[in-house]
Amino acid sequence: MTRSNSAPTTTSRPKTPRRSALRGTFDLIINSVSAAIDINAHLKLLALNGTLVNVGAPSEPMPVQAGTLIGGRRSFAGSNIGGIAQTQEMLDFCAEHAIAPEVEITSADQVNEAWARVLASDVRYRFVIDASTIV
Repeated sequence: MTRSNSAPTTTSRPKTPRRSALRGTFDLIINSVSAAIDINAHLKLLALNGTLVNVGAPSEPMPVQAGTLIGGRRSFAGSNIGGIAQTQEMLDFCAEHAIAPEVEITSADQVNEAWARVLASDVRYRFVIDASTIV
């Protein structure tokens, strides 16, 4: 998730007190979780005209409250990236053929510098935040 007009911010729990301050601050949320979540809580994090893109494939329905979308001129979109079995098959194929992504790994404490480089178009591939450095 990226907060509008500010440094990058991420959150996976929109209902916690710290994250309630983030309500209405995100331009874009990409949800890759394959479990059912409270999608309305995430939609409320979007700024005016914000978009939540769901690329996860939960097995349970995720009810969306129309007022959450309409009231903030928010959008809810989706993309079919394949299910768990298809994703695993692709990962196995990549491992067997030594195919790896071209990424630059950064630590959580360097995310602001990484974002500055993104804004300056100084990133050749994609940044990946090393999850072990997230506190």
